[in-house]
Parts: sequence; C-alpha cells; structure tokens
Amino acid sequence: MPLERVDLSVSIPATSDQPFVIRRTPSVPASIEAAIARCQPFLLEALVARYGPEIGGEAADEAVAWALGHTDRLGDVRNLVAYLYRVGQSKARPSLRWRARRADPLADDAMVANVVRPIDPSLIDALRKLTPDQRAAVLLVHAYGWTIADVADLRGVAVTAVTNHLRRGLIALRKHLPEDDQ
Repeated sequence: MPLERVDLSVSIPATSDQPFVIRRTPSVPASIEAAIARCQPFLLEALVARYGPEIGGEAADEAVAWALGHTDRLGDVRNLVAYLYRVGQSKARPSLRWRARRADPLADDAMVANVVRPIDPSLIDALRKLTPDQRAAVLLVHAYGWTIADVADLRGVAVTAVTNHLRRGLIALRKHLPEDDQ
C-alpha cells in the first residue's frame, strides 16, 4: 500500500558502473514500496557477497519482507539499502548459528556463479579462501561494480576498512589463482 508522502528519494542508476545514492529530500511524493523494489538488487548483491547465495538470498528476501511489513518505520531512513542490509544481517544470524559455519557459503559453484551476476567459475575456489569481509569487498567492488564509498556506507564502516579488506583480498586472490588466470 503506497504512502502519500515520504521523505525519501532514491537515485539508483540503471547500470552498476555508477554509484547509487540515497538521499532524503523534503516532501517528495514517492512510494516506499517502489524504493524498496529499487534497492532489492543491491541488497541481494551485498548479502550474497557477504553470506553466500543460500543464506544471503534468504536474508535479502526476509529483509524485503520485513520492510514491506514495516513501511511506517522507513520514512526517516537516510540510506535504505544500508538499513535493509542491517535487517538482512539480523535475519541471517539464526541461520549462521544453526549451521555453525560448517557449510561452506560458496559450496554450490553453479549457484554462486549465477546468483546475481555471472562470476568466472575458476574464481570460486580462490574466493573460498578469503575471509567473509574480504570476499564481500572484492565481489562488491570488482564483480558488481560498487564504489568503495558505497560499500563502506552500506556496511557502516570507514572507507579505509573497506580499502584494507579489498587490498588484502586481492593479494590473497593473486596468491591462490593459477598464473594464467592472473
């Protein structure tokens, strides 16, 4: 059910080459459901990059369902994608506890390679060896085309933290990739 007036405008580019920006503007007529729908692909990319396709996909779906059920809480949100990312993290926690991290988040190569955007299957083994933070930074910046600032804003950390995860992740990838793939 659309709201009449929402203090939220979402500017998300059609291509992933440009950064997305979410800004509040006074009295902009918008549908919060439409804003959630525009944020959903970015939320899916971020949660899958962090938790893998199974847990990340479920967490993204649950975060969107939560948002649609709690639209009254979203009117003053500055960054809807980051807010829903936090909701998705909360929704992923029980799965992580019960699975006790025994399952490899990248266990199904075909699922990982095709869940959001195609990823070269030869990278899957190397991505498994990265920490979750490194894997999220590398996938979001290099595979999905996010800017470092967008990743930092999404995760609620400093740009330097994302830069460090990205740099360390790339070093580890170079070490684990065969010579011809580098």
